[in-house]
Amino acid sequence: MSDAQTDDVILHVEGVTKVYPGTVALKEVNFAVRRAAVNVLVGENGAGKSTLMRIIAGAEQPSTGQLILDGKPVGLHSSAEALQHGIGIVFQELNLFPNLTIAENVFIAHEITRGGVDIDSDAQRAKVRALLKRLELDLSPDTLVEDLRIGQQQLVEIAKALAHDARILILDEPTSALSAAEVDVLFQVISDLKAQGVAIVYISHRLEELIRIGDFITVLRDGRITGHQPMADIDVPWIVRQMVGRDTKDFSRPVGHERGAEVLSLRDVTLPRKGTGLLVDHVSLSLHAGEIVGIYGLMGAGRSELFECILGCHPLSTGDVVLDGKPLNGLPIARRVAHGLALIPEDRKADALLPILSIGDNMTLSSLADFARGFHISTQREQRSVLDYIRDLAIKVADWRLPVSSLSGGNQQKVVIARALMTSPKVLLMDEPSRGIDVGAKADIFKVMRDLAGRGLGVLFVTSDLEEVMALSDRILVMSNGRVTAEYDASDATQDALVTASAIGHRTGHASSAERAAA
Repeated sequence: MSDAQTDDVILHVEGVTKVYPGTVALKEVNFAVRRAAVNVLVGENGAGKSTLMRIIAGAEQPSTGQLILDGKPVGLHSSAEALQHGIGIVFQELNLFPNLTIAENVFIAHEITRGGVDIDSDAQRAKVRALLKRLELDLSPDTLVEDLRIGQQQLVEIAKALAHDARILILDEPTSALSAAEVDVLFQVISDLKAQGVAIVYISHRLEELIRIGDFITVLRDGRITGHQPMADIDVPWIVRQMVGRDTKDFSRPVGHERGAEVLSLRDVTLPRKGTGLLVDHVSLSLHAGEIVGIYGLMGAGRSELFECILGCHPLSTGDVVLDGKPLNGLPIARRVAHGLALIPEDRKADALLPILSIGDNMTLSSLADFARGFHISTQREQRSVLDYIRDLAIKVADWRLPVSSLSGGNQQKVVIARALMTSPKVLLMDEPSRGIDVGAKADIFKVMRDLAGRGLGVLFVTSDLEEVMALSDRILVMSNGRVTAEYDASDATQDALVTASAIGHRTGHASSAERAAA
């Protein structure tokens, strides 16, 4: 590294190794963070990215090796200590208090006070109001976080880091829950921070996004650095080869099995919005055994709410839900699951996982009755089933008895999928199944979905990723503003048509059949 390049480096990670019981997460890692640049870090789930970021942010300490900040060795023993040194982090999993306001969340544990006696709420609101304007969020600082969409909550997390004037800002999957417009705002904020000399460490699985935003890229595989280059010198295939040791897996649709009879039917499913309007607006659709149907749409289109209506989460929803010829109207969630429905929710942390329980316990939580022998659980059968799913879903785990919180985000998602499959569903509802999952793990999930469809399962999934919905679906539905605005066979769909149809619902009134045909 030249002297000029060395002067640009604000933080050196030198020879860092991190050992956990049963696994080595990082092995002699060297990583340079440059000023006024976006330093991209990529790797498959379980490669060690999050561990490295936690070490830089003070949440973990290395087993061996050291951090050099501004040319001097530094020991960071907590996130608060790292923040004092100007290192802020926005974690992939949101860390917000839903019952507190935006302003209270931004300054939690770092409140602005008057003489150290009481909290200066007006000063906090004023600073947060400026941050929200910077992030183009038209919200009051007094808004409760629980009333925000996931994408808005993600931007509040970023506002928390910006509030403390970090010199090094770590963004872990910052766009995973953002709309295209919100991504553009975030990228403008990053550009402004670069101009102010801030060093950005950026983690994402969206490879085209990295090419767009990054200045330097470092690739981790199995805890080791496998590549480091200026972004201008590489392309997406290079990233994939460094990440997985080979070119990207084939996501093309398989041939060889016919779809079966109709397994799920919705007729005029409707969900009122608080106040006026409809979150789900008279949606009708069908799903056949052995078929994968993708629902494409942007955030706020009503996709997740539709899944919740199918599962019976909303007493005020109306319309008919018929599973395998049996009406589900009026049945509680547990009865619908027993009839053959299973849901993979979008927010695994809040809605699916129990972090204090083991990996195995999280997997078998919904199917314990299958392992019961009288009043006891057959631990041998339970363990055998857990190990089978760990193998089939390629879950990277040192020991299935470890807490599920010890896994990377992508492997946690696989645990949620395993739990759903253990209930032997007829229909699998998957809400953004590849959120926070790398290219290798995504291929594993896609393969599982295709294998399940090949065995006669009906799969209905939601995504805001155009390439994903076109690569995986047999049929594609488009939702906007609570309505289905278009339907295509996969062979007839184009990206332009899907984007056009996703915008129809933003106009007043229902789309006409002519408009749908034009889309």
